[in-house]
Amino acid sequence: MGCMDGKVLVVTGAGRGIGREMALLGAKEGAKVVVNDLGGSVDGEGGASQQPAEEVVETIRKAGGQAIANFNSVADPTSAQAIVQSAIDNFGRIDAVINNAGILRDRIFHRMSIEDWKQVIDVHLNGAFYVSRAAANYFKEQESGAFVHFTSTSGLIGNFGQANYAAAKLGIVGLSKGIALDMARFNVRSNCVSPFAWSRMIGTIPTETPEQQARVEKIKRMTPDKIAPLAIFLVSDLAKGVSGQIMAARMHELFLFSQNRPIRSVHSESGWTPAKIAEIALPAMKASFTPNDRSADVFSWDPT
Repeated sequence: MGCMDGKVLVVTGAGRGIGREMALLGAKEGAKVVVNDLGGSVDGEGGASQQPAEEVVETIRKAGGQAIANFNSVADPTSAQAIVQSAIDNFGRIDAVINNAGILRDRIFHRMSIEDWKQVIDVHLNGAFYVSRAAANYFKEQESGAFVHFTSTSGLIGNFGQANYAAAKLGIVGLSKGIALDMARFNVRSNCVSPFAWSRMIGTIPTETPEQQARVEKIKRMTPDKIAPLAIFLVSDLAKGVSGQIMAARMHELFLFSQNRPIRSVHSESGWTPAKIAEIALPAMKASFTPNDRSADVFSWDPT
């Protein structure tokens, strides 16, 4: 008996990396799995291949599990609907969705094109919405269901050259919270996972300097299989009552992230002018400003 026995799980971007490991673990824990993967390149430009998803399905079936492959894109609402429909058509229901599909189009901001922006937003943020929205009515009718959406410290903290990716990933946090609030009365949960793992997407990090090479070698130790247990836990009944949260997995470490709350206030009985803000409010608040750190600045110790 696994924690996903009797459940039907959809995992997007499940042909490789973290998605693959989540599909495999979900099946091992008893789920019937829809292995969705477009089979494209990291930047979304390459031709689609059905092979990655089919190989994951074959691995699951050889281990005695049940799975089907799906090759639809998350970035189109009709196509996203077809991903969810494949679960209904093949397994008769849907119980959990893991929104993992993604691409990267990294550019320093003043060089970022409209297409760089649009493609990343479409796959990550719009894709998470389209697939979640397609599943929402089924969850509502059966009064159960769970979403896990993949965010990133690029959005939660910051990183160079990823304004598009950071915006999408922080937008996903807002989407998850909205789902958690709106669908709580139907016993539907929604959480975010921020992964630390070596994958094709992380493989685009430059390795031109000794420092960059050393950083990548450390990241390679964080294999995708370390992420899967947290995601599968969150979509299983073991996580009953857990919703609207942001968690992270890094090797053998788990993290719970804070969420935006007021941390300092200043009051003026007569109101504010720009000059008065500069004179009174700014000095009072400045010590509490959040520094413009990158993810690597905050997670400065080696993964353990």
